[in-house]
Amino acid sequence: MRGSLLRQIVLACVTGILYPLCFPDFDLGWLAWVVLLPVHLALDGAAPRRAFWLGWLTGLIAFAGTMYWVVTAMHLYGKLPTALSYTAMLLLTAYLGLYVAIYAASVSWLRKTAFAFTGAPFIWVALEWLRTYLFSGLPWALLGYSQYQWLSVIQIADHTGVYGVSFLVVLVNAALAELALWTLERRRGQTPGTFPRLSPAAAVLGMAIALLYGLWDLGHPPQVGEGTRSISIGLVQANIDQAQKWDVAYRRATLDRYARLTARAADGTDLIIWPEAATPFLFEQEPEYRGEVTALVRKHGVPLLFGSPALRYYPNGRPYLLNSAYLLSPDSRILGRYDKRHLVPFGEYIPARTILFFLDKLVEGIGDFEPGTVPTILEVPLKSRDASGGLPARFGVVICYEVIFPDVVREFAKRGAEFMVTITNDAWYGVSSAPYQHFGMVVLRAVENRVAFARAANTGISGFIDPQGRILVATTIFSEQAITGQIPLGRTRTFYTRYGDVFAYTCAIITGLLLLAAQLRLGRSEWR
Repeated sequence: MRGSLLRQIVLACVTGILYPLCFPDFDLGWLAWVVLLPVHLALDGAAPRRAFWLGWLTGLIAFAGTMYWVVTAMHLYGKLPTALSYTAMLLLTAYLGLYVAIYAASVSWLRKTAFAFTGAPFIWVALEWLRTYLFSGLPWALLGYSQYQWLSVIQIADHTGVYGVSFLVVLVNAALAELALWTLERRRGQTPGTFPRLSPAAAVLGMAIALLYGLWDLGHPPQVGEGTRSISIGLVQANIDQAQKWDVAYRRATLDRYARLTARAADGTDLIIWPEAATPFLFEQEPEYRGEVTALVRKHGVPLLFGSPALRYYPNGRPYLLNSAYLLSPDSRILGRYDKRHLVPFGEYIPARTILFFLDKLVEGIGDFEPGTVPTILEVPLKSRDASGGLPARFGVVICYEVIFPDVVREFAKRGAEFMVTITNDAWYGVSSAPYQHFGMVVLRAVENRVAFARAANTGISGFIDPQGRILVATTIFSEQAITGQIPLGRTRTFYTRYGDVFAYTCAIITGLLLLAAQLRLGRSEWR
Protein backbone atom coordinates (compact mmCIF):
# COMPACT_ATOMS: atom_id res chain seq x y z
CA MET A 1 0.00 0.00 0.00
CA ARG A 2 1.32 3.40 -0.97
CA GLY A 3 0.85 4.89 2.45
CA SER A 4 2.35 1.93 4.34
CA LEU A 5 3.50 3.23 7.73
CA LEU A 6 6.48 0.87 7.93
CA ARG A 7 7.71 1.91 4.50
CA GLN A 8 7.33 5.56 5.41
CA ILE A 9 9.24 5.14 8.68
CA VAL A 10 12.11 3.36 6.92
CA LEU A 11 12.37 6.09 4.28
CA ALA A 12 12.30 8.82 6.94
CA CYS A 13 15.09 7.05 8.84
CA VAL A 14 17.18 6.78 5.67
CA THR A 15 17.21 10.56 5.25
CA GLY A 16 18.00 10.99 8.94
CA ILE A 17 20.96 8.60 8.74
CA LEU A 18 22.36 10.12 5.55
CA TYR A 19 22.02 13.77 6.59
CA PRO A 20 25.16 13.91 8.82
CA LEU A 21 27.25 12.43 5.99
CA CYS A 22 26.70 15.58 3.93
CA PHE A 23 28.79 17.63 6.38
CA PRO A 24 32.40 17.60 7.62
CA ASP A 25 34.28 15.55 8.37
CA PHE A 26 32.48 13.01 6.16
CA ASP A 27 32.34 15.70 3.47
CA LEU A 28 29.97 13.88 1.12
CA GLY A 29 28.55 17.17 -0.08
CA TRP A 30 27.16 15.62 -3.27
CA LEU A 31 24.84 13.52 -1.09
CA ALA A 32 22.98 16.66 0.01
CA TRP A 33 21.45 16.96 -3.46
CA VAL A 34 19.50 13.71 -2.94
CA VAL A 35 19.42 13.36 0.86
CA LEU A 36 15.81 14.59 1.16
CA LEU A 37 14.56 12.27 -1.59
CA PRO A 38 13.72 9.36 0.79
CA VAL A 39 11.71 11.51 3.21
CA HIS A 40 9.91 13.16 0.30
CA LEU A 41 8.93 9.70 -0.94
CA ALA A 42 7.80 8.84 2.59
CA LEU A 43 5.39 11.77 2.49
CA ASP A 44 3.59 10.30 -0.54
CA GLY A 45 0.12 9.39 0.69
CA ALA A 46 0.76 10.73 4.19
CA ALA A 47 -1.67 13.19 5.73
CA PRO A 48 -0.03 16.30 7.22
CA ARG A 49 -0.40 14.95 10.76
CA ARG A 50 1.49 11.76 9.92
CA ALA A 51 3.97 13.75 7.84
CA PHE A 52 4.73 15.84 10.91
CA TRP A 53 5.79 12.77 12.91
CA LEU A 54 7.75 11.33 10.00
CA GLY A 55 9.59 14.62 9.62
CA TRP A 56 10.24 14.80 13.34
CA LEU A 57 11.75 11.29 13.27
CA THR A 58 13.93 12.33 10.33
CA GLY A 59 15.12 15.46 12.09
CA LEU A 60 15.76 13.73 15.39
CA ILE A 61 18.04 11.17 13.76
CA ALA A 62 19.69 13.75 11.49
CA PHE A 63 20.63 16.14 14.26
CA ALA A 64 21.62 13.39 16.68
CA GLY A 65 24.12 12.24 14.07
CA THR A 66 25.27 15.77 13.32
CA MET A 67 25.56 17.03 16.91
CA TYR A 68 26.51 13.94 18.92
CA TRP A 69 29.58 15.84 20.13
CA VAL A 70 27.35 17.83 22.50
CA VAL A 71 27.65 14.92 24.93
CA THR A 72 31.43 15.28 25.01
CA ALA A 73 31.22 19.00 25.81
CA MET A 74 28.64 18.52 28.56
CA HIS A 75 29.99 15.36 30.20
CA LEU A 76 33.76 15.46 29.80
CA TYR A 77 34.23 19.20 30.28
CA GLY A 78 30.92 20.40 31.70
CA LYS A 79 31.03 17.69 34.38
CA LEU A 80 27.42 16.65 33.84
CA PRO A 81 26.58 13.01 34.59
CA THR A 82 26.51 10.78 31.53
CA ALA A 83 22.77 10.14 31.72
CA LEU A 84 21.96 13.85 32.03
CA SER A 85 24.31 14.68 29.14
CA TYR A 86 22.57 12.23 26.81
CA THR A 87 19.18 13.46 27.99
CA ALA A 88 20.15 17.05 27.24
CA MET A 89 21.41 16.08 23.77
CA LEU A 90 18.19 14.19 23.08
CA LEU A 91 16.10 17.20 24.10
CA LEU A 92 18.21 19.46 21.88
CA THR A 93 17.95 17.20 18.84
CA ALA A 94 14.23 16.67 19.46
CA TYR A 95 13.80 20.45 19.38
CA LEU A 96 15.82 20.78 16.16
CA GLY A 97 13.83 17.92 14.68
CA LEU A 98 10.69 20.01 15.02
CA TYR A 99 11.87 22.20 12.13
CA VAL A 100 12.02 19.18 9.84
CA ALA A 101 8.65 18.06 11.19
CA ILE A 102 7.05 21.40 10.30
CA TYR A 103 8.69 21.25 6.87
CA ALA A 104 7.31 17.75 6.22
CA ALA A 105 3.81 18.66 7.39
CA SER A 106 3.82 21.80 5.24
CA VAL A 107 4.96 19.94 2.13
CA SER A 108 2.31 17.28 2.73
CA TRP A 109 -0.28 20.01 3.11
CA LEU A 110 0.80 21.63 -0.15
CA ARG A 111 0.82 18.25 -1.94
CA LYS A 112 -2.94 18.62 -2.09
CA THR A 113 -2.46 21.73 -4.22
CA ALA A 114 -0.26 22.42 -7.23
CA PHE A 115 2.50 24.05 -5.17
CA ALA A 116 4.06 21.23 -3.12
CA PHE A 117 7.46 20.69 -4.67
CA THR A 118 7.77 24.22 -5.98
CA GLY A 119 7.08 25.57 -2.50
CA ALA A 120 9.39 23.13 -0.68
CA PRO A 121 12.61 25.21 -0.86
CA PHE A 122 10.80 28.34 0.32
CA ILE A 123 9.51 26.46 3.36
CA TRP A 124 12.93 24.96 4.16
CA VAL A 125 14.70 28.33 4.00
CA ALA A 126 12.02 30.06 6.08
CA LEU A 127 12.53 27.43 8.78
CA GLU A 128 16.34 27.68 8.61
CA TRP A 129 16.04 31.44 9.03
CA LEU A 130 13.69 30.94 11.99
CA ARG A 131 16.14 28.47 13.55
CA THR A 132 18.90 31.08 13.24
CA TYR A 133 17.09 33.51 15.53
CA LEU A 134 14.47 31.72 17.65
CA PHE A 135 15.45 31.15 21.32
CA SER A 136 18.83 32.90 20.71
CA GLY A 137 19.34 30.75 17.61
CA LEU A 138 21.20 27.58 16.66
CA PRO A 139 21.93 27.63 12.90
CA TRP A 140 24.30 24.66 13.08
CA ALA A 141 24.35 22.31 10.06
CA LEU A 142 22.15 24.41 7.79
CA LEU A 143 21.89 22.42 4.57
CA GLY A 144 23.79 25.04 2.54
CA TYR A 145 26.95 24.45 4.60
CA SER A 146 27.27 21.00 3.03
CA GLN A 147 28.47 22.72 -0.16
CA TYR A 148 31.35 24.69 1.37
CA GLN A 149 33.82 22.87 -0.90
CA TRP A 150 31.85 23.44 -4.13
CA LEU A 151 33.01 26.98 -4.75
CA SER A 152 31.14 27.60 -8.01
CA VAL A 153 27.79 26.90 -6.30
CA ILE A 154 28.29 28.90 -3.10
CA GLN A 155 29.25 32.20 -4.77
CA ILE A 156 25.54 33.15 -4.85
CA ALA A 157 25.80 33.56 -1.08
CA ASP A 158 27.09 37.11 -1.62
CA HIS A 159 23.47 37.91 -2.55
CA THR A 160 21.40 35.36 -0.67
CA GLY A 161 23.53 34.32 2.27
CA VAL A 162 23.92 30.63 3.05
CA TYR A 163 20.13 30.38 2.74
CA GLY A 164 20.34 30.66 -1.05
CA VAL A 165 22.58 27.61 -1.20
CA SER A 166 20.12 25.70 1.00
CA PHE A 167 17.31 26.82 -1.30
CA LEU A 168 19.08 25.45 -4.35
CA VAL A 169 19.85 22.11 -2.69
CA VAL A 170 16.24 21.63 -1.56
CA LEU A 171 14.91 22.72 -4.96
CA VAL A 172 16.91 19.95 -6.64
CA ASN A 173 15.79 17.41 -4.02
CA ALA A 174 12.14 18.39 -4.51
CA ALA A 175 12.37 18.23 -8.31
CA LEU A 176 13.92 14.75 -8.16
CA ALA A 177 11.22 13.61 -5.74
CA GLU A 178 8.43 14.85 -7.99
CA LEU A 179 9.97 13.08 -10.99
CA ALA A 180 10.47 9.88 -8.94
CA LEU A 181 6.85 9.84 -7.75
CA TRP A 182 5.51 10.42 -11.24
CA THR A 183 7.69 7.54 -12.53
CA LEU A 184 6.57 5.21 -9.73
CA GLU A 185 2.91 5.89 -10.46
CA ARG A 186 3.47 5.09 -14.11
CA ARG A 187 5.28 1.82 -13.30
CA ARG A 188 2.47 0.75 -10.97
CA GLY A 189 0.07 1.00 -13.86
CA GLN A 190 -1.71 3.93 -12.33
CA THR A 191 -2.70 6.90 -14.37
CA PRO A 192 -0.08 9.52 -13.49
CA GLY A 193 -0.85 13.17 -13.59
CA THR A 194 0.64 15.58 -16.04
CA PHE A 195 4.39 15.18 -16.42
CA PRO A 196 5.96 17.51 -13.84
CA ARG A 197 7.63 20.44 -15.47
CA LEU A 198 7.64 23.38 -13.07
CA SER A 199 9.95 22.16 -10.29
CA PRO A 200 12.44 20.35 -12.63
CA ALA A 201 12.59 23.43 -14.85
CA ALA A 202 13.10 25.65 -11.80
CA ALA A 203 15.87 23.35 -10.56
CA VAL A 204 17.68 23.39 -13.91
CA LEU A 205 17.33 27.16 -14.17
CA GLY A 206 18.47 27.70 -10.58
CA MET A 207 21.53 25.49 -11.01
CA ALA A 208 22.41 27.18 -14.30
CA ILE A 209 22.21 30.67 -12.78
CA ALA A 210 24.22 29.66 -9.71
CA LEU A 211 26.95 27.90 -11.69
CA LEU A 212 27.29 30.59 -14.34
CA TYR A 213 27.50 33.30 -11.70
CA GLY A 214 29.93 31.23 -9.62
CA LEU A 215 32.22 30.41 -12.52
CA TRP A 216 32.25 34.06 -13.60
CA ASP A 217 33.06 35.22 -10.09
CA LEU A 218 35.80 32.65 -9.57
CA GLY A 219 37.37 33.85 -12.81
CA HIS A 220 37.89 37.27 -11.22
CA PRO A 221 39.69 36.54 -7.93
CA PRO A 222 41.14 39.29 -5.72
CA GLN A 223 44.86 39.47 -6.32
CA VAL A 224 47.48 39.54 -3.59
CA GLY A 225 50.67 41.15 -4.73
CA GLU A 226 52.21 44.32 -6.10
CA GLY A 227 49.93 47.34 -5.97
CA THR A 228 47.25 45.69 -3.83
CA ARG A 229 46.53 45.89 -0.13
CA SER A 230 47.15 42.73 1.83
CA ILE A 231 48.17 41.71 5.31
CA SER A 232 50.58 39.06 6.56
CA ILE A 233 49.33 37.21 9.63
CA GLY A 234 50.81 34.64 11.98
CA LEU A 235 48.44 32.20 13.70
CA VAL A 236 49.33 30.38 16.90
CA GLN A 237 47.63 27.06 17.66
CA ALA A 238 48.98 26.12 21.08
CA ASN A 239 46.89 22.95 21.58
CA ILE A 240 46.33 23.45 25.32
CA ASP A 241 44.36 20.61 26.90
CA GLN A 242 40.99 21.87 28.14
CA ALA A 243 41.50 20.14 31.49
CA GLN A 244 44.73 22.12 31.99
CA LYS A 245 43.64 25.44 30.52
CA TRP A 246 42.71 27.16 33.78
CA ASP A 247 44.86 25.03 36.11
CA VAL A 248 47.39 27.32 37.83
CA ALA A 249 49.91 24.48 37.86
CA TYR A 250 50.11 24.57 34.05
CA ARG A 251 50.20 28.36 33.70
CA ARG A 252 53.97 28.56 33.22
CA ALA A 253 54.02 25.77 30.63
CA THR A 254 51.17 27.43 28.74
CA LEU A 255 52.86 30.82 28.56
CA ASP A 256 56.17 29.24 27.50
CA ARG A 257 54.42 27.41 24.68
CA TYR A 258 52.78 30.60 23.41
CA ALA A 259 56.11 32.42 23.58
CA ARG A 260 57.86 29.68 21.58
CA LEU A 261 55.18 29.51 18.89
CA THR A 262 54.91 33.30 18.65
CA ALA A 263 58.64 33.53 17.91
CA ARG A 264 58.12 31.15 14.98
CA ALA A 265 55.20 33.13 13.57
CA ALA A 266 56.42 36.71 14.11
CA ASP A 267 59.03 37.11 11.38
CA GLY A 268 57.77 39.48 8.68
CA THR A 269 54.15 39.47 9.80
CA ASP A 270 51.84 42.43 10.44
CA LEU A 271 49.78 40.71 13.12
CA ILE A 272 50.00 37.70 15.44
CA ILE A 273 46.77 36.04 16.54
CA TRP A 274 46.26 33.77 19.56
CA PRO A 275 42.98 31.85 20.11
CA GLU A 276 39.97 32.54 22.30
CA ALA A 277 40.78 32.81 26.03
CA ALA A 278 44.43 32.10 25.23
CA THR A 279 45.88 33.64 28.38
CA PRO A 280 45.47 31.30 31.40
CA PHE A 281 44.69 34.36 33.53
CA LEU A 282 42.63 37.56 33.41
CA PHE A 283 44.83 39.89 31.37
CA GLU A 284 43.83 43.14 33.07
CA GLN A 285 43.83 41.72 36.60
CA GLU A 286 47.25 40.07 37.02
CA PRO A 287 50.15 42.50 36.43
CA GLU A 288 52.95 39.93 36.63
CA TYR A 289 51.65 37.69 33.87
CA ARG A 290 50.35 40.64 31.87
CA GLY A 291 53.89 41.97 31.88
CA GLU A 292 55.14 38.75 30.30
CA VAL A 293 52.69 39.09 27.42
CA THR A 294 53.48 42.77 26.83
CA ALA A 295 57.22 42.07 26.97
CA LEU A 296 56.78 39.35 24.35
CA VAL A 297 54.99 41.82 22.07
CA ARG A 298 57.72 44.45 22.48
CA LYS A 299 60.40 41.86 21.81
CA HIS A 300 59.00 40.90 18.41
CA GLY A 301 57.61 44.32 17.50
CA VAL A 302 54.43 42.81 16.05
CA PRO A 303 50.85 43.63 17.14
CA LEU A 304 49.13 40.81 19.01
CA LEU A 305 45.44 39.90 19.04
CA PHE A 306 44.48 37.43 21.75
CA GLY A 307 41.51 36.25 23.76
CA SER A 308 41.17 36.75 27.50
CA PRO A 309 38.22 37.14 29.87
CA ALA A 310 37.68 40.67 31.19
CA LEU A 311 36.39 41.16 34.74
CA ARG A 312 33.76 43.80 35.37
CA TYR A 313 31.26 44.59 38.15
CA TYR A 314 27.54 45.25 38.32
CA PRO A 315 26.39 48.40 40.16
CA ASN A 316 25.70 46.23 43.21
CA GLY A 317 29.33 45.07 43.28
CA ARG A 318 28.71 41.56 41.97
CA PRO A 319 31.38 40.52 39.43
CA TYR A 320 30.82 39.23 35.92
CA LEU A 321 33.00 38.35 32.93
CA LEU A 322 33.24 39.40 29.30
CA ASN A 323 34.67 37.04 26.70
CA SER A 324 37.05 39.51 25.08
CA ALA A 325 39.66 39.90 22.37
CA TYR A 326 42.46 42.41 23.03
CA LEU A 327 44.66 44.07 20.41
CA LEU A 328 48.12 45.15 21.59
CA SER A 329 50.34 47.53 19.63
CA PRO A 330 54.04 46.72 18.96
CA ASP A 331 54.91 48.84 22.01
CA SER A 332 52.34 46.82 24.05
CA ARG A 333 49.59 49.45 24.37
CA ILE A 334 45.98 48.25 24.21
CA LEU A 335 44.73 49.50 20.84
CA GLY A 336 41.25 48.12 21.29
CA ARG A 337 39.07 45.40 22.70
CA TYR A 338 36.07 43.51 21.38
CA ASP A 339 33.61 41.81 23.73
CA LYS A 340 31.72 38.78 22.47
CA ARG A 341 28.09 39.69 21.87
CA HIS A 342 26.40 36.36 21.11
CA LEU A 343 27.08 34.04 24.02
CA VAL A 344 26.66 30.27 24.11
CA PRO A 345 23.56 29.23 26.08
CA PHE A 346 24.42 26.69 28.78
CA GLY A 347 28.12 27.19 28.06
CA GLU A 348 28.79 30.84 28.90
CA TYR A 349 25.56 31.57 30.70
CA ILE A 350 22.50 29.67 31.93
CA PRO A 351 19.20 31.02 30.59
CA ALA A 352 16.37 30.98 33.11
CA ARG A 353 18.86 30.09 35.86
CA THR A 354 16.23 29.98 38.62
CA ILE A 355 14.46 27.20 36.72
CA LEU A 356 17.50 25.41 35.26
CA PHE A 357 19.62 25.55 38.42
CA PHE A 358 20.67 21.92 37.99
CA LEU A 359 22.73 22.87 34.90
CA ASP A 360 25.06 25.06 36.95
CA LYS A 361 27.99 22.69 36.44
CA LEU A 362 28.13 23.46 32.74
CA VAL A 363 29.89 26.73 33.55
CA GLU A 364 31.99 25.35 36.40
CA GLY A 365 35.42 26.95 36.48
CA ILE A 366 34.44 29.54 33.91
CA GLY A 367 31.89 31.80 35.53
CA ASP A 368 28.93 33.66 34.12
CA PHE A 369 29.50 35.94 31.14
CA GLU A 370 27.64 39.00 29.99
CA PRO A 371 27.38 39.88 26.28
CA GLY A 372 29.18 42.79 24.69
CA THR A 373 27.15 45.47 22.96
CA VAL A 374 29.14 46.86 20.03
CA PRO A 375 30.62 45.27 16.85
CA THR A 376 33.96 47.01 17.41
CA ILE A 377 36.19 47.60 14.41
CA LEU A 378 39.90 47.32 15.26
CA GLU A 379 42.83 48.76 13.31
CA VAL A 380 46.33 47.38 12.86
CA PRO A 381 49.26 49.18 11.16
CA LEU A 382 50.85 47.50 8.14
CA LYS A 383 54.60 47.16 7.69
CA SER A 384 54.43 47.49 3.90
CA ARG A 385 53.51 51.17 3.60
CA ASP A 386 54.04 51.25 -0.17
CA ALA A 387 51.17 48.86 -0.84
CA SER A 388 49.01 50.06 2.02
CA GLY A 389 49.41 53.77 1.39
CA GLY A 390 50.25 54.13 5.07
CA LEU A 391 46.68 53.28 6.06
CA PRO A 392 46.03 50.73 8.81
CA ALA A 393 44.02 47.60 8.10
CA ARG A 394 40.54 47.62 9.60
CA PHE A 395 39.13 44.31 10.82
CA GLY A 396 36.45 42.71 12.93
CA VAL A 397 36.67 39.84 15.39
CA VAL A 398 34.06 37.17 16.06
CA ILE A 399 34.63 34.79 18.94
CA CYS A 400 33.87 31.07 18.63
CA TYR A 401 30.10 30.49 18.36
CA GLU A 402 29.46 33.93 16.85
CA VAL A 403 30.83 32.95 13.44
CA ILE A 404 27.89 30.62 12.75
CA PHE A 405 25.51 33.61 12.73
CA PRO A 406 25.53 35.30 9.30
CA ASP A 407 24.19 38.63 10.52
CA VAL A 408 26.83 38.98 13.27
CA VAL A 409 29.66 38.86 10.72
CA ARG A 410 27.70 41.04 8.29
CA GLU A 411 27.61 43.89 10.82
CA PHE A 412 31.42 44.08 10.83
CA ALA A 413 31.65 44.03 7.04
CA LYS A 414 29.00 46.73 6.81
CA ARG A 415 31.01 48.90 9.21
CA GLY A 416 34.05 48.69 6.94
CA ALA A 417 36.05 45.63 8.04
CA GLU A 418 38.66 44.84 5.39
CA PHE A 419 39.23 41.34 6.73
CA MET A 420 37.81 39.22 9.54
CA VAL A 421 39.33 37.25 12.38
CA THR A 422 37.67 34.46 14.28
CA ILE A 423 39.25 33.07 17.42
CA THR A 424 37.94 29.97 19.11
CA ASN A 425 38.61 27.14 21.52
CA ASP A 426 37.20 23.97 19.96
CA ALA A 427 38.81 21.71 22.56
CA TRP A 428 35.32 21.40 24.07
CA TYR A 429 34.26 19.21 21.15
CA GLY A 430 36.93 16.55 21.66
CA VAL A 431 37.88 14.31 18.75
CA SER A 432 34.69 14.68 16.73
CA SER A 433 33.31 16.18 13.55
CA ALA A 434 32.44 19.48 15.30
CA PRO A 435 35.76 21.31 14.66
CA TYR A 436 35.45 20.47 10.95
CA GLN A 437 31.80 21.55 10.84
CA HIS A 438 32.68 24.78 12.65
CA PHE A 439 35.52 25.57 10.23
CA GLY A 440 33.39 24.84 7.16
CA MET A 441 30.84 27.45 8.19
CA VAL A 442 33.51 30.17 8.06
CA VAL A 443 33.80 29.59 4.31
CA LEU A 444 30.23 30.83 3.78
CA ARG A 445 30.84 33.87 5.99
CA ALA A 446 33.78 34.83 3.75
CA VAL A 447 31.75 34.49 0.55
CA GLU A 448 28.68 36.30 1.91
CA ASN A 449 30.67 39.45 2.61
CA ARG A 450 33.69 39.02 0.28
CA VAL A 451 36.13 39.31 3.17
CA ALA A 452 39.11 37.08 3.88
CA PHE A 453 39.22 35.25 7.21
CA ALA A 454 42.04 34.35 9.57
CA ARG A 455 41.06 31.71 12.13
CA ALA A 456 43.05 30.87 15.25
CA ALA A 457 41.82 27.87 17.24
CA ASN A 458 43.37 26.48 20.40
CA THR A 459 43.29 22.88 19.20
CA GLY A 460 42.49 23.54 15.54
CA ILE A 461 41.33 24.00 12.90
CA SER A 462 43.33 27.20 12.31
CA GLY A 463 43.80 28.66 8.85
CA PHE A 464 43.11 31.24 6.19
CA ILE A 465 40.15 31.58 3.82
CA ASP A 466 40.02 34.02 0.92
CA PRO A 467 36.99 36.20 -0.02
CA GLN A 468 35.75 33.59 -2.51
CA GLY A 469 35.79 30.79 0.04
CA ARG A 470 39.05 29.13 -0.95
CA ILE A 471 40.70 27.45 2.03
CA LEU A 472 44.29 28.66 1.67
CA VAL A 473 45.71 26.91 4.74
CA ALA A 474 44.13 24.58 7.31
CA THR A 475 45.89 22.91 10.23
CA THR A 476 45.20 19.48 11.66
CA ILE A 477 43.33 19.27 14.95
CA PHE A 478 45.03 18.62 18.29
CA SER A 479 48.43 19.66 17.00
CA GLU A 480 50.81 22.39 18.15
CA GLN A 481 51.46 24.72 15.21
CA ALA A 482 52.48 28.23 14.19
CA ILE A 483 51.56 29.20 10.62
CA THR A 484 51.79 32.36 8.54
CA GLY A 485 49.83 33.53 5.53
CA GLN A 486 48.91 36.55 3.46
CA ILE A 487 45.32 37.52 2.75
CA PRO A 488 43.86 40.36 0.68
CA LEU A 489 42.20 43.39 2.17
CA GLY A 490 39.01 44.68 0.64
CA ARG A 491 36.00 46.86 1.29
CA THR A 492 33.59 45.37 -1.23
CA ARG A 493 30.07 45.62 0.14
CA THR A 494 28.06 42.79 -1.30
CA PHE A 495 24.30 42.77 -1.69
CA TYR A 496 24.16 40.54 1.40
CA THR A 497 26.41 42.90 3.37
CA ARG A 498 24.19 45.88 2.53
CA TYR A 499 20.76 44.31 2.88
CA GLY A 500 21.17 41.17 4.97
CA ASP A 501 18.60 38.36 4.98
CA VAL A 502 16.30 39.82 2.31
CA PHE A 503 16.29 36.48 0.47
CA ALA A 504 15.29 34.59 3.63
CA TYR A 505 12.59 37.18 4.42
CA THR A 506 11.20 36.73 0.91
CA CYS A 507 11.10 32.96 1.36
CA ALA A 508 9.26 33.38 4.67
CA ILE A 509 6.66 35.66 3.07
CA ILE A 510 6.11 33.32 0.11
CA THR A 511 5.80 30.37 2.52
CA GLY A 512 3.09 32.19 4.44
CA LEU A 513 1.20 33.02 1.26
CA LEU A 514 1.41 29.43 -0.02
CA LEU A 515 0.16 27.96 3.25
CA LEU A 516 -2.62 30.55 3.47
CA ALA A 517 -3.71 29.74 -0.09
CA ALA A 518 -3.75 26.04 0.75
CA GLN A 519 -5.75 26.68 3.90
CA LEU A 520 -8.37 28.71 2.06
CA ARG A 521 -8.64 26.10 -0.66
CA LEU A 522 -8.65 22.89 1.37
CA GLY A 523 -9.84 23.68 4.87
CA ARG A 524 -8.87 22.09 8.19
CA SER A 525 -10.40 18.68 7.43
CA GLU A 526 -7.49 17.81 5.17
CA TRP A 527 -5.14 17.57 8.17
CA ARG A 528 -6.65 14.27 9.30
